[in-house]
Amino acid sequence: MKLSKNFSLAEMTKSQTATRMGLENNPNEDETENLRLLCERVLQPVRDHFNHIVSISSGYRSSELCIAIGSSLESQHAKGQAADFEIFGTPNNEVANWISNNLIYDQLILECWNSDEPNSGWVHVSYDPDFNQNRKQYLRAYKDNGKTKYAPITGEA
Repeated sequence: MKLSKNFSLAEMTKSQTATRMGLENNPNEDETENLRLLCERVLQPVRDHFNHIVSISSGYRSSELCIAIGSSLESQHAKGQAADFEIFGTPNNEVANWISNNLIYDQLILECWNSDEPNSGWVHVSYDPDFNQNRKQYLRAYKDNGKTKYAPITGEA
């Protein structure tokens, strides 16, 4: 099932952990619609702008998968509203800055990114189907004594 020109439901639900553990990772109708909106309004414009493959590392997560990987059941991934991705060969901060400056989104996080290594980490982006609820919150996630912390990004990363 195509969610947009270049994104399919299969790639947005693919999970090695779910496959390895025999877990279902199939979204319901509302979650599938959320994934479609995320693809059409955020991921496809990113793909079109950079003209390179957007490699999804994590999209939809069922409740069973969330529990298995220690993710929150309240995560936007569990609602079909978020994806983690990279465009190999393009610095993650360049991708995130473009999203921040050009698209509507709920949360945009540069995960584990290091300015000394532009291709480090990945980009997390979410989109709320209630258009007016999209906060345009731009953050950097980093480790501090083994704990993930978040800092706001103002301007560009």
